[in-house]
Amino acid sequence: MRVGFVGLGSMGSAMAANLLAAGHDLVVWNRTSGRAGGLVAAGAREAASPADVAAASEVTFVCVSDTPDVEAVILGDGGIAAGAAPGTLVVDCSTIAPAASRAMAVVLGDRGVGFVDAPVTGGPEGARDATLAILVGGSEEDVARARPLLDVLGRTVTHLGPVGAGQATKAVNQAILAGVYLGVAEGMVLAIKAGLDPEQVVGALAGGAAQSWVLANRSGRMIAGDYPPGFRIALHRKDLGIALDLAREVGAALPVVALCEQLETGVIARGHAADDTSAVARPIRELAGLD
Repeated sequence: MRVGFVGLGSMGSAMAANLLAAGHDLVVWNRTSGRAGGLVAAGAREAASPADVAAASEVTFVCVSDTPDVEAVILGDGGIAAGAAPGTLVVDCSTIAPAASRAMAVVLGDRGVGFVDAPVTGGPEGARDATLAILVGGSEEDVARARPLLDVLGRTVTHLGPVGAGQATKAVNQAILAGVYLGVAEGMVLAIKAGLDPEQVVGALAGGAAQSWVLANRSGRMIAGDYPPGFRIALHRKDLGIALDLAREVGAALPVVALCEQLETGVIARGHAADDTSAVARPIRELAGLD
């Protein structure tokens, strides 16, 4: 299949590589030059604009950082809408506001172009290993067209409802993760302060009710107080803003999410926006006198 990919960050580049490895004819574009070199060397073609990507593709994927970025690459000058032919499909794997997904679907639909929102969860590791969980919103017909490609990218693909349902579910995911990250951070600090071997504690808890992806994959960073790049805390804070906006829209109270957002805002304000999300442990370690 002729597939396009717009956005080659830590998630998008790995996802695009998996589509290429699956034998699809791939054309790519990234706002910052220099990110496509490895994919081009492996057989992809680099386009001059998102419009050119869409013009060459039956299905165009998008994976960029925030709602304004998605709107720019889809609806802006030289955007996907300008190049996509009727009957083609756009699949947005970014994490953005559900209302924005619905609005873009209307604009593209007026041009005869389908739209699926398909935000992903699983981090850069999941993107690399094609083990992502993919949360999908769209019509039955459009999702059916996208599914063979989504199956290349993830371990689970769930159609959750019309356009916007995928993004709303991703907001739920990020809200849950906020509590898990805070809980693991507090647990690791408590273990250290209690004189326990925190790595042994993690192993002991791995088979019980406290087990989670964060405990297994990010507790070590919280124990060491070192947060190398992974899923950037600035992006998680952005996602929590989307969750809080949705909560206000539907009349839900999210006190843990609000607390986590404020802690992450403080971490970012001190120059750590590029740290992994596990850096939410910074203020918790500091309050305990560990840093």
